[in-house]
Amino acid sequence: MKTTLDELQAFTTVVDTGSITAAAEQLAQTASGVSRALSRLEDKLDVTLLRRTTRRLELTEEGEAFLAQARRILAQVEEAEEQMALRRQNPTGRLRVNAASPFMLHVLVPLVSGFRERFPAIELELHSSEQIIDLIEHRTDVAIRIGTLRDSTLHARPLGSSRVRVLASPAYLAAQGRPESVDALRQHSLLGFTQPEVLNDWPLRHALGDSLSIEPAIRSSSGETLRQLALSGAGITCLSDFMTQADRASGSLVQLLTDDTVEVRQPIHAVYYRNTALASRIACFLDYVTECLKQQEWAMRSA
Repeated sequence: MKTTLDELQAFTTVVDTGSITAAAEQLAQTASGVSRALSRLEDKLDVTLLRRTTRRLELTEEGEAFLAQARRILAQVEEAEEQMALRRQNPTGRLRVNAASPFMLHVLVPLVSGFRERFPAIELELHSSEQIIDLIEHRTDVAIRIGTLRDSTLHARPLGSSRVRVLASPAYLAAQGRPESVDALRQHSLLGFTQPEVLNDWPLRHALGDSLSIEPAIRSSSGETLRQLALSGAGITCLSDFMTQADRASGSLVQLLTDDTVEVRQPIHAVYYRNTALASRIACFLDYVTECLKQQEWAMRSA
């Protein structure tokens, strides 16, 4: 038979108040009920937690060790209950969200109207940045980060993932020809990122491995700028599905070297500091975004 929360509560309250009678009063129970709960707990654990004398109760060595664990468990349960209570309330106030401009434009902006209809009392403040920001310095509540997270003291919640592909416009291919092999990319104008350099490692299988480090002819800090350059016929680029799915569906951008492409998916996380006052707003926003992303084709593990 497993230990119950009532038994843990009885044990910790007796320790805190110093007597079974005082604990019973605080818990609105009878003294005999609290005493039976303690006895059941000791029987289940097969240890003596408290030495009972006519004058006082004293923790045993086993009781000291178990008390710390009991407090931790009760604190976690209390926190979980508080979080659920916050979600049931009507959240209000300002929520500052930061994301790279492509994710902001192609993913978050289309969701704003629906979010506002569901949570009209939350005031959204949307900021775009191509670099990783310090949340406190920029007074940001939630940041969306794409790619592998660095070691951080921030709380992170996974939202999904998005595949990356090598793409070009029909206009560019008509003018410059279609590369039929990975090696042929050297003869083409390649569009890449200024930083981080890892974004210029394209998921292409070749003689030396499954990743090709390219030397861009044109660089940009923004994926949206690279998308616009590719659409205008300026060259070949490698971008994530969340910003190019509509382009591929319309034929404005065409995937290249499909047979040589390794499936690589960029993880997408929301990061934030724990803040009780913001917990309800953050939870509502992230729950809504997660719900919507589950309906997005690019977020599914499909070709």
